[in-house]
Amino acid sequence: MQTRLDSIALQLPRAAEAENILRSCVHCGFCNATCPTYQLLGDELDGPRGRIYLMKQMFEGAPVTQATQTHLDRCLSCRNCETTCPSGVKYHALLDIGRDELARRVPRSAAQKLLRNGLRALMTRPALFALLLRIGGLFRPLLPALLRDKMPLRALPAGRRPTHQHARSVLMLEGCVQPGLSPNTNAATARVLDKLGISVVQASGVRCCGAVDYHLDAQDDGLDHARRNIDAWWPAIEAGAEAIVQTASGCGAFVKEYGHLLAQDTRYADKARRVSALALDLVEVLRREPLEQLKCANNADDKLAFHCPCTLQHAQKLGGAVENVLRRLGFPLTSVPDAHLCCGSAGTYSITQPALSKQLRDNKIAALQSGDPRQIVTANIGCQVHLAAAAQVPVRHWIEIVDQAMKA
Repeated sequence: MQTRLDSIALQLPRAAEAENILRSCVHCGFCNATCPTYQLLGDELDGPRGRIYLMKQMFEGAPVTQATQTHLDRCLSCRNCETTCPSGVKYHALLDIGRDELARRVPRSAAQKLLRNGLRALMTRPALFALLLRIGGLFRPLLPALLRDKMPLRALPAGRRPTHQHARSVLMLEGCVQPGLSPNTNAATARVLDKLGISVVQASGVRCCGAVDYHLDAQDDGLDHARRNIDAWWPAIEAGAEAIVQTASGCGAFVKEYGHLLAQDTRYADKARRVSALALDLVEVLRREPLEQLKCANNADDKLAFHCPCTLQHAQKLGGAVENVLRRLGFPLTSVPDAHLCCGSAGTYSITQPALSKQLRDNKIAALQSGDPRQIVTANIGCQVHLAAAAQVPVRHWIEIVDQAMKA
C-alpha cells in the first residue's frame, strides 16, 4: 500500500514503524474472514482492513472523528488477523500506534474517561482489587449484571506453596486480578513446578505487567510498569533465574513485547530484550519437562474442553501447546468448533464493549460445551472469569486440573 504520512505523523516516535506496517498491507481482505467483530457486524470499518485504512487516513492528515475512535475501540486486539494474514502485517503494533495518536486528536467523553481511569486504578492494584472483590461478594445479588458476572462463585483457595529450594529456579508474574479472582492458579503452578525440581522465586516490587494502562489510553504509564518490573526482576535474573513464567497468557503476551516497546529507551533497551527473551508462558516450561514425574492419576473420565485464549494462540503462537501437554498427562479433550475465534473477554473489552463481548461469549460457550465436557479449562484469567459467568460447567485454569490430578 502506498502511503504519504503528513508532517505531524512523521514526528511520532514510531512513525517509521507505522509506515512500514501500512506498506506491508496489500488489502487482500483475508483478515476479515477471521475477524470476530467483522463477522458480527459485517461492516468493513469493523474489520482489520477497514481499520488499517482509517489509521492510514489519520496519519496522512485526513480529519478523524469519534466515529474513527468507535471503530478502533471495537477491535478486540485478538490478533486473529495476524495469524490469517499472508503478508505478515503486524496489525497489533499499528493499532497501538494509531490508538495512541487518536487519543491525542479525539478527546473522550467524561463518562469514558471515568470508566477507563477507574479500570486502570482498580485493576492494577491487587490489594485494592481483592478488598473490593470481597466487599462485592457480600452484596453480589444486588450488583448490576455486568459486575456480578466478574465475581467468581467457585474459586478455589490457594493452598500451600512449596518451601523447598531447588537448584533450578524461575520467577513468576503473580498478576493483578488473578490472585483475587483465582487464588489457586499461581499456588498450583508452584506445586507442579516443585514436583519437577523447579523453585518459584518471589520478587518484591513487581506490579501490573503494564497491559491494562497501555491499552486504556495510558501507554506511558504502561511502559513505566514495565520498567519497574524489569528493575524488580533483575537481581534474580542475574542470580540465574532461568525464566519469567506467566500463568495468564494476556500478561505473557505483553511482557514478551517489552523488548520491542522499550527499544528506544537507552537505559532499559538491553534489559527489556533480556526480560522478553526469558518470558515464558507456563506451557512453554512444562512441555519440555519429563511430565511422567508428576505421576498424575488416571484422568480418562475427566473430559475437558480447552479454550485457547487469543493471547496464547495468536499473540504467542502457542496454539495446540496446552492441548498436547494435557494429552501427555492422560486428559481426554473434546473437539471445539471455531477454536480460533475470540471469547470476547479481551482484557477490559467485556466492560468497555459489553454488548459485542456478550455475543462473542455466547458463541464461544456454545462451541466449548458442544462436546459435553465435564469442565472447561483455559490459560488466561480474563477469559476464565468471562466464560464462567455463562458456562454450565466449571471453568478453571488448566494448571489447577494438573495439580489436582497430581495429588490424587
